[in-house]
Amino acid sequence: MQTAMETERIKIISENRKARHDYHILEEIEAGLVLRGTEVKSLRAGRANLKDAYGRFNNHGELYLYQMHINPYTHAHYDNHEPERPRKLLLHKSELKKLYGKIREKGCTLVPLRIYFKSGKAKVAIAIARGKRSYDKRDAIKEREVKREIDRAMKKDR
Repeated sequence: MQTAMETERIKIISENRKARHDYHILEEIEAGLVLRGTEVKSLRAGRANLKDAYGRFNNHGELYLYQMHINPYTHAHYDNHEPERPRKLLLHKSELKKLYGKIREKGCTLVPLRIYFKSGKAKVAIAIARGKRSYDKRDAIKEREVKREIDRAMKKDR
């Protein structure tokens, strides 16, 4: 017998690796995306980039994702999408209120971590994040290098 997690198929399209380097991730939330047809086809082809993307509330309390680049679909002729247009994120009202309250804290922002298809629907994992200082980044790099050295030494002893 299959569980619910096994029946849901997840295909990751793009991941924002730089976000984990530049920010302390406080909380992660899954949101739906409002997309046009050509954007979905381009995403299925794996043509998206989250490098400079960020989330922000507009004046009506709706959450939008800015600066996310989805390449234009190659086989569309006249009705292609704009690559970096703002895209609305779909969340429940209670989740939006909770996010809005947490973002009002000093230094917190919304950063997309990855885009993926889950059961045929495009989803984005967004995180409430706080920016790292340069010394935090150096410490993280140092820890990673020490861990690598330990792993190498352990492999060598085997």
